Amino acid sequence: MQIDPKKTTIASKATERPPMRPDLRDDPREAAKRRSEEIRKHLGGIEDVIDDFYIDESVIPEGWSYEWKRHTLMGQQDPAYQIQLARMGWTPVPASRHPDMMPINTKYDTVERKGMVLMERPVEITEEVRRIENKRARDQVRVKEQQLNSAPDGQFTRDHERVKPRIKKGYEPIEIPSND
Repeated sequence: MQIDPKKTTIASKATERPPMRPDLRDDPREAAKRRSEEIRKHLGGIEDVIDDFYIDESVIPEGWSYEWKRHTLMGQQDPAYQIQLARMGWTPVPASRHPDMMPINTKYDTVERKGMVLMERPVEITEEVRRIENKRARDQVRVKEQQLNSAPDGQFTRDHERVKPRIKKGYEPIEIPSND
């Protein structure tokens, strides 16, 4: 009687079964050590005070500006505000671009923190909007100065030194109270 080599290999493979289940327990100390290393990567220096909204300027792509914008308020989204942001050119920054800013295995597609979302738009538009806002602020100051210097009809003008409003323009630091 001859033995067929093809049949013997099949029979021998059938007797070598893979384990029915994996090891019941990994070494918990090794698992804790691996998880600690993952957490340390996210924390940096634990003793450092962490600014949740700090953005390193070097990570912003050239020609773009980043800003944190409100995403939720008390857990609720504001669709009208989101539409306003979109009209002003803001789009969410993808979390895939800055994986170090989000936890490992995150479910979020965007960079989010404490109800805020990191958004971007071309720096050219941001500068233009800032110029417009600065002009509006200067115009408001000029209008108020004109109101202070003018007198209602039927009253004397405010040209005399004693009644002329004294408006001082300047910038000086304000004192910040300490929490001691």
